[in-house]
Amino acid sequence: MRISQVALSGFGRIFLLLVVGAFMAVPTLSQEKKHTHSHTFTAGEPGDPKKPARIIEVLMGRQEPKMFFKPDVVEVRRGEQIRFVLKNIDPLKDHEFVLATREENQKHAEEMKASPNMKHDDPNGKTLSSSEHKELIWRFTRTGEFEFSCNLPGHREAGMVGKVIVK
Repeated sequence: MRISQVALSGFGRIFLLLVVGAFMAVPTLSQEKKHTHSHTFTAGEPGDPKKPARIIEVLMGRQEPKMFFKPDVVEVRRGEQIRFVLKNIDPLKDHEFVLATREENQKHAEEMKASPNMKHDDPNGKTLSSSEHKELIWRFTRTGEFEFSCNLPGHREAGMVGKVIVK
């Protein structure tokens, strides 16, 4: 008798359904979803950690009822490499730093409303847990104005938007 011809008992069918269901449910058990991009970037390109970079410390946090980045305006030269030292000084809330155009960040903020637990570890964006520090190294290859923002639901609206002016 071949295995495909074996009839499963009631218990066997239930066991098989439970095993298959458990494997299908594993990705949905996690509350945290990592999000990565693999495309070109409008605000420049990922920097080279082996090359010199000007260091700019960016604090992110909140002072009720507003949320903030300090500084919220950064000026750089085209071709300059910047090491953003990101510090979430908020003891209670996660925040993120996403470097893109205003339009890209606004679009992504809408996507984040559908997936509020999405975490970023991209060349142009980092999610920081409360009181966490991270770095983002970036080389600005184009002149113009770009934006950094926290796209977590409600944070952008509460003031977590900054500007990079590339001359």
